[in-house]
Amino acid sequence: MENFYNDNSDLKFHLDHPLMKKIVALKERNFIDKEAYDYAPIDFEDAIDSYDKVLEIVGEICGSIIGPNAESVDAEGPEVINDHVKYARGTAQNHKALAEAGLYGMSLPRTYSGLNFPMVPYVMAAELVSRADAGFANIWGLQDCAETLHEFASEELKRKYLPQTAEGKTYAMDLTEPDAGSDLQSVMLKAHYDEKQGTWLLNGVKRFITNGDADISLVLARSEEGTSDARGLSLFVYDRSHNAMKVRRIEHKLGIIGSPTCELVFTNAPAELVGDRKMGLIKYVMSLMNGARLGVGAQSVGLSEAAYREAVKYANERTQFGKAIIKFPAVYEMLTDMRVKLHASRSLLYETSRFVDVYKAYMHLATDRKLEKEEREDMKEYQRLADAYTPLLKMLTSEYSNQIAYDSLQIHGGAGFMKDFPIERIYRDARITTIYEGTSQLQVVAAIKGVTTGVFLSQMKAYAQTEINPDREHLRRTLVEMTEEYAQTVSLVTEVGDAEYLDFHARRLVEMAGNIILGFLLLLDSIRADHFLASAEICIRKGQAMNREKATYIKHFELKDIGQYKMTE
Repeated sequence: MENFYNDNSDLKFHLDHPLMKKIVALKERNFIDKEAYDYAPIDFEDAIDSYDKVLEIVGEICGSIIGPNAESVDAEGPEVINDHVKYARGTAQNHKALAEAGLYGMSLPRTYSGLNFPMVPYVMAAELVSRADAGFANIWGLQDCAETLHEFASEELKRKYLPQTAEGKTYAMDLTEPDAGSDLQSVMLKAHYDEKQGTWLLNGVKRFITNGDADISLVLARSEEGTSDARGLSLFVYDRSHNAMKVRRIEHKLGIIGSPTCELVFTNAPAELVGDRKMGLIKYVMSLMNGARLGVGAQSVGLSEAAYREAVKYANERTQFGKAIIKFPAVYEMLTDMRVKLHASRSLLYETSRFVDVYKAYMHLATDRKLEKEEREDMKEYQRLADAYTPLLKMLTSEYSNQIAYDSLQIHGGAGFMKDFPIERIYRDARITTIYEGTSQLQVVAAIKGVTTGVFLSQMKAYAQTEINPDREHLRRTLVEMTEEYAQTVSLVTEVGDAEYLDFHARRLVEMAGNIILGFLLLLDSIRADHFLASAEICIRKGQAMNREKATYIKHFELKDIGQYKMTE
């Protein structure tokens, strides 16, 4: 029986990162829960052991249930019966297995029946589920919505809904509408307070809602009459038991078919306000989207792992001209490039998760006591890093997952184009990752702030200060040179002082930053584990060439040249 956690030592490697000691200490608050909960850890080693054992359970369920169900779920899909969603048979089995194992609500505090896990092991579980079936990962992963309730809802709402998460209740975030996709400030679903009933009522349509018929939904709605911008939007929680929302249809999609993407109609649907009025998009949804983008990062890495494994397996089994195709340079170079992108994606995923862990642990700690000056400064620094790295993570890992899936299918040749092999499904599932929760283009808009504010540059310099083995010093020097080239190129663009010029080159600058950061992360990983050295060398060598090309292009590009790209018809 396959265990998707035990068969991948790289996960244990990232779980053993040095920063985990700080994360666990902050999350467990010096292990005060050990007196009240018999399953709470008593020290750091006990906590890591707990994460390890739970991830083994996740890995076993993924290998023995979710993975084997993936093909039938893809073929069967969900359906609408009496205005509600009925999951595919395999999806229902997957959900039941994880719920019965107590694997929902992993990151919630124990007072709400959660396991109080940091983001790192929770994200690892999301990666494992995504490797097994990326479509089902959207159903399991939307428990992130509970984190938004935990951070912003009243104590009354938290005690009402959060314990239901651990029972396996499903979530959805109902944000987009037919005329409001990426432009969420245009949301028009109405919320009005009914004095007679003493409740908010929702009326309108939502579209492209993942797992739309969930037990608990967070709904972005226009609560302020006469408004048309973000300041008129509030966030609400809707309980499906009210039966005041109907599923009009399930979208017919290219991939992630097991995940029902719904069009919903709300008719006087009772709802409860989350936090303060008018802060729905400005504060709460922004936080929710950052969590979702971290989730897509995990989904992308899981898909990359699945695609890479399928490619290696097929390349070893398929023979042409008297030998396995993995022996041909054209194939083994592709496989190596796929492995490098996979290693880099995973390193960025858990680096970002660690940043999120530290600042959120401080944020929750601040609700119990006043933070010391050093703690406040530490929280601000990690939040700054998390905010910059999250869009970079979402963009790079999703783009890489598409590239890896593409190359894996290519290695399969004509057979990969058929439904006889899993790669056909994986290839289709990967395509959405660069689109939902903010397209790659929108991630650039967010990530360019990490360029212009110097967040990426300062972190590159911090990485460069790490003590390196003498035999790897040449790689560090290369990255330092790339950092200098990057800084000079950023200056060239910003000194022009034109917003359109900056926007035009934004993706090039963000990708340059990404190539350097990925190189540093893999180099630092190689200090703790030699098997990352080859990936580090290749990543740095290729990143250097790509950055040089981008820098040269920008150097010889003038503001007036943008006109050549503008469409005239």
